[in-house]
Amino acid sequence: MPKSINRTIICLSICIPLLVGSLLLAGTLDYRSRFLSFIPNFSKSTLPCRTGSPPLRVYMYDLPPRLNVGLIDPSFPDGTPVTAKNIPAWRWNDGLRKQHSVEYWLMASLLYEGNDESGSSREAVRVGDPEYADVFFVPFFSSLSFNVHVRHMAEVNTVDEKLQLEMVNILKASDYWKRSGGRDHVIPMHHPNAFRHYRDEVNASIFIVADFGRIMNISRLAKDVVGPYPHMVESYISDDQEDPYKSRETLLFFRGRTKRKDEGIIRAQLYKMLNGTKDVIYEEAFASEEGFKASAEQMRSSKFCLHPAGDTPSSCRLFDAIVSHCVPVIISDRIELPYESEIDYKEFSIFFSVNEALKPGYLINELRGVPKEKWIKMWSRIKNISHHFEFQYPPKSEDAVNMIWRQVKHKVPSVKLAVHRSRRLKIPDWWR
Repeated sequence: MPKSINRTIICLSICIPLLVGSLLLAGTLDYRSRFLSFIPNFSKSTLPCRTGSPPLRVYMYDLPPRLNVGLIDPSFPDGTPVTAKNIPAWRWNDGLRKQHSVEYWLMASLLYEGNDESGSSREAVRVGDPEYADVFFVPFFSSLSFNVHVRHMAEVNTVDEKLQLEMVNILKASDYWKRSGGRDHVIPMHHPNAFRHYRDEVNASIFIVADFGRIMNISRLAKDVVGPYPHMVESYISDDQEDPYKSRETLLFFRGRTKRKDEGIIRAQLYKMLNGTKDVIYEEAFASEEGFKASAEQMRSSKFCLHPAGDTPSSCRLFDAIVSHCVPVIISDRIELPYESEIDYKEFSIFFSVNEALKPGYLINELRGVPKEKWIKMWSRIKNISHHFEFQYPPKSEDAVNMIWRQVKHKVPSVKLAVHRSRRLKIPDWWR
C-alpha cells in the first residue's frame, strides 16, 4: 500500500508540471490572472510619469490693489478685494510690459478656484489660514510698477519707490515675516530693475527672477527661482511639416536691438560678423506688434534662432524661439535657465561661450555641421516641452505657472531648515 501511494505521488509530481507547461505553450492558460494575480504589476507602462505629491500650500497677502492690479487698471477700486471674478484680464497688446508679467500669472493662479483645464491638480493652492502655509506669496507687481512709473533711471522720489517702501513696511509689520525673517516668502522680481530701491531688505526671500544679471550680489540659485519670460510671438500650433528641416530654409535668425549694455555688447560685434552671411538673417529692429509678427514668420522658417545676451544674460527671444520650435543658439557665459532641475536644455539648444561666438567663422561652421538627424531630434524635443513655457488663465497642467510653483516647492525643505536653525541658534551661522 505505501509503495502504491509513493508511486502515485511521484506520477502526479511529474504529470502536473508537464500538463501546466503544455497549457502555457498552447496559450490556453492565463498564468498572469490565475496564478500571479497577487503580484503587483511593476511594468513601466502602468507607472505614472510623476508619482505626484500634495500641492504647495500658499498663503497670499491681501494687499491694496494699488500694489498690483491697480497698475493694470487704474480705475480698479483701491478698497476692493481682488477675486477670481474681478481680476482684470491681462492686455496682450501691452508690448514690453508683457515680458515681465510673471507676477500677474502667479497671482491669478492662486485666485482661480477650480482645477486646471486638463482636470489635473495644480502645483500650488491658496490657503486662508497662514498657519497651514508652506510659503507666503507677496503679490506686489514690482516689474509693472517700474514699467508704469519710471521713465528715466535717474528719477528720484518716484511713485515706484514709494510703493516699494509701502510694501517693505507691510512685510516688516507682519508676524509671519518676523517669524521666518522673510525666508518662506515668495516675491516676484522678474524685471532686472524691479524692487531696486529696497531689494536688499527682503533678500532672504525666494525671488522669482528672469536671471541674476543685476542682482548677483544678493540673489542665489540655491534659494531663488528662474522664471521664463512670457513669449512675445504667437505659439506655433500647426508645425507638422513632412520635412521640417528642408522647409526651414534660413540657417540662423536674429532680429532685435543690436546696441545693448554689459554682456549685451556682443550683439553689435555679432552683427559685424554675421550680417550678409549666406542663409543668415541678422536684423536691427525695435519692439512693435508688426515686428513680433515678422519675427514669428522668420523663426518658423529658420533652423536655428540666435539668443545673445541683452542688457542682462536672458531675454524673451529664447522663449519666442522655443514656442516657434526653432532650435535656440544661446551665447552667454552667465545665463541661468528656468526649470533646469527638470529640463536638460542641451537636448534642444546649442550653447556657445562669448569667446567661441566671436571667433571668426566658428559659430556658423558649427551650425552648418549639425547633421539633419540631430536637428530633427532637437526640433522634436522642443515640440514636446514648449507647453512648459505657456502662461494662461485658467492654468493648465505643466504650464509655465505650474512649473514655477513646482520649482518653489523644491525650495521648501531648505527654507524650513534655515527657519528652524535661525530660531534656536545663539550665534547665527557660526560655522562659516
